Amino acid sequence: MSSLPRRAKIQAQNVEPKNELSFFSELSSGSEEDDQEDSIWEPQKKVPRNRKQPTSKESKQKQGRRVKKNTPQMDAVSKDLAVKEELNSPVAIADASLEEKNHKLHTTKTLKTAAKKQKNSVQRAKRKLKVDEETSQASPLEGGTSNMEIPSTSTTWEDVCKKEESEDDFTFGQSPLKRMKTEACPQGKPVKFPDGASSIKEEVEMNWDIVQVLSERTNIELWVCANIIRLFNDDNTIPFIIRYRKELINNLDADSLREVRQTLDELRAVAKKVHSTIQKIKKEGKMSECLLKALLNCKTFEELEHVSAPYKTGSKGTKAQRAKQLGLEGAAWLLLENPGQLNLLSYIKPGVKGLSELKDIETGVQHILADMIAKDKDTLNFIRDLCQHRYICIQSSLAKVSSKNVNEKDVGKFQLYQNFSCNIRNIHHHQILAINRGENLKILTVKVNISDGVKNEFCRWCLQNRWRPRGFARPELMQILRNSLDDSFKRLIVPLLCREFRAKLTSDAEKQSVMLFGQNLRQLLLTSPVPGRTLMGVDPGYKHGCKLAIISPTSQILHTDVVYLHCGQGFREAEKIKRLLLDFNCSTVVIGNGTACRETEAYFADLITRNFFAPLDVVYCIVSEAGASIYSVSPEANKEMPELDPNLRSAVSIARRVQDPLAELVKIEPKHIGVGMYQHDVSQTLLKATLDSIVEECVSFVGVDINICSEVLLRHIAGLNANRAKNIIEWREKNGPFINREQLKNVKGLGPKSFQQCAGFIRINQDYIQTFCSSGPTDSSGQNHQGAAVLTGEKLGKKKTKADVTLTPNPLDQTCIHPESYDIAVRFLSFIGGTLHEIGKPEMQQKINSSLGKESIEKIAERLQTTAHTLQVIMDGLSQPEGFDFRTDFDKPDFKRNIVCLEDLQVGTVLTGKVENATLFGVFVDIGVGKLGLIPIRSVTEAKLSKTKKRRSLGLGPGEKVEVKVLNIDIPRSRISLDLLRVL
Repeated sequence: MSSLPRRAKIQAQNVEPKNELSFFSELSSGSEEDDQEDSIWEPQKKVPRNRKQPTSKESKQKQGRRVKKNTPQMDAVSKDLAVKEELNSPVAIADASLEEKNHKLHTTKTLKTAAKKQKNSVQRAKRKLKVDEETSQASPLEGGTSNMEIPSTSTTWEDVCKKEESEDDFTFGQSPLKRMKTEACPQGKPVKFPDGASSIKEEVEMNWDIVQVLSERTNIELWVCANIIRLFNDDNTIPFIIRYRKELINNLDADSLREVRQTLDELRAVAKKVHSTIQKIKKEGKMSECLLKALLNCKTFEELEHVSAPYKTGSKGTKAQRAKQLGLEGAAWLLLENPGQLNLLSYIKPGVKGLSELKDIETGVQHILADMIAKDKDTLNFIRDLCQHRYICIQSSLAKVSSKNVNEKDVGKFQLYQNFSCNIRNIHHHQILAINRGENLKILTVKVNISDGVKNEFCRWCLQNRWRPRGFARPELMQILRNSLDDSFKRLIVPLLCREFRAKLTSDAEKQSVMLFGQNLRQLLLTSPVPGRTLMGVDPGYKHGCKLAIISPTSQILHTDVVYLHCGQGFREAEKIKRLLLDFNCSTVVIGNGTACRETEAYFADLITRNFFAPLDVVYCIVSEAGASIYSVSPEANKEMPELDPNLRSAVSIARRVQDPLAELVKIEPKHIGVGMYQHDVSQTLLKATLDSIVEECVSFVGVDINICSEVLLRHIAGLNANRAKNIIEWREKNGPFINREQLKNVKGLGPKSFQQCAGFIRINQDYIQTFCSSGPTDSSGQNHQGAAVLTGEKLGKKKTKADVTLTPNPLDQTCIHPESYDIAVRFLSFIGGTLHEIGKPEMQQKINSSLGKESIEKIAERLQTTAHTLQVIMDGLSQPEGFDFRTDFDKPDFKRNIVCLEDLQVGTVLTGKVENATLFGVFVDIGVGKLGLIPIRSVTEAKLSKTKKRRSLGLGPGEKVEVKVLNIDIPRSRISLDLLRVL
């Protein structure tokens, strides 16, 4: 191994690039930081950089010529050297497996004639086998085992190879050649990164490897990060990865996967910004090798801002730039390098502004030195490290002009922060968001306070170490240097640090807020539905009355009306409500929690207590109506209920939120649902991306019946969008119901990738299809099986036999099993002695349990040539009954018959309630008194949480039932403090 660096250095001296500043990737490859960097360096003309997959044909042709030229000349020594070089050189993300390396070699061979191509391929295959044998036998330090193959990661680092004990961590028990499959048969195996699929962000060369940095920031294994990058580059959705590629991501959950994707996007954005900054500086002619190297080392926007700051041109220019224009830069450098030769009097030029007096010259030198100090990397690293170990506080106070321009009511909301001070390491995320909102409203003034002790220690370190003159400096020159340090610290460094601290605090708080919003939204969307009931939805109101809507168990609108309960007509309206409930046999009332909710609830509770609705046993529940008014005037509501008044649409929406929360809430923009915290203050791009991903995750995991679902629900399935959902609905209306999943391929705009992503989350009810198929041949005039056959026949032309197969109902289409695993499912059924007609029945579960009792799931998976996770999905799909909905395990709405008033509460009273919203400072609980009580976050401890529910973080979510004790009641402010006793 010691000969390799010398060889690389010799090549570097003999062959030089023609233009070192022509392209920044050439300089990055030629940088020489240490021996480790030299060991992998080779001239650009000889060996192209291979950290990223080559995308242009020209680069592939160059590499092809290199392989052709060098391979025949290899003797025994050069072969061994090449093997070592291959093991130590970086490997691109797309070149992580042997199969992909063979694919690259195959691409280069296409440049030759057909006759030579076959001959060369045989020779290279033999040579490759010899090299692999020599590697496995002669290099135990790199491999670790005799049959070790190159791991499936984006880069092969020496230290990583030493840490990993076996290839199983990378390939899950199979060799890369067997596991790296294409989409034709990808049952639980890594998805191949196709050639040319990388975006422009991937083409930007940096001095750091994206997989390694991603692993460091997310604390996730290298091979997992490499697999995640491949999966995302191949346009796989998070729900698809979580369910059908879980072994590739080491069983990460959806939130962790979203966090990795967000970090990956940030790294790519940094690389793209670095690329544009390099091009801009090159155009200005200010690029140097040292600057290029520093830019390519940047991993964050803050580092990039710091490195590129000296090369930004302002409209007026900084004080340092104006001093440099006067020619004082040489004096500043002379003060540091050789102060004995510096004579400031020689720079005096009478009549020239800025040079007419000695004081002006001293000030100009001071500004240049201050700018140099503030932009020095070592200096900034020292002060940042110093601040990490010192007390830095953030303070907020009431702005002086707030009382004149802002409403007093708004000022009162920030009473806690009008004289607030806290260490930046201890401040809570919700406090940061509250302070930022108060500052944006011009109610608060915020500042970061850095103590004088930090300044004194900083100046002492600079004078003794970093900025100490290299010779004896006269007292007046040392005074200039001290003034420069003081000016740099106060005017440049402190504002920079304050911006960094506040940006970091705000970024962390926003991410935490978005994550909490996402957790609340998921729990709300997965609230257990209440099927099979006729419901009356009530949208309360005073002057304009209470809007009523009665919906059937299938969500059809049966009746709408308006009653005036709070205008002196309550008794007469009660008879009307009773008649409606009796006529439609409705015993469940759903009341929205908006205006007049408390009075409406008391009205119904009084009637129920007096048994007014006999013989019906009527119950009611309160549901959040957040976003209902926005939805009622939306284009979606107008399309769905065109003849209905917008005021009545909200009552329909309120009732449907209990019947099927997921199907109704997806119609509303997530940030209007009302389960977040400061959601309007955080990054709207991050918020929308996260919430849309969570909605897609929830809808996909619940699944949709393709033949009865709405277009709005369908567009949230993984792999689909608004246009594809519309095309599916149009196809269904034109050709009748879908007989099986394969017919999705006939829908316009639904290609192989979209089908792969969505197929596993779409259900086809077999009872409905059998009824439809049996009535289809006799019904020639309507939408029937024959109509579907006509379209399929048009698509397939003369291949009638294939059309017949396509239209055959498949019982597996009602399960969560992906079509790519159907052949494995059939083999598993044969293995346990089951049939397709037993899917979802008790005897199927018995046969599965019997087989698992004889042999482990891992052994059965190996026998079926698949993975344990894929087999687990198959067993779940076969054992779950038709129409299975995992939301039934979640909490249902709390139905009540009576009411409790706020005045009835007493300190120490134990009550049950339902969580409405969770924030970073506490949990809001509905205890049935019209006002939400607050459980402080300090009361939510691990011992009080339910052990049966899997929790990613310590917290409660909307819909969970809790037992609480009243700690304090503030009737004038309508505030109730609660203590959490346990989760029910």
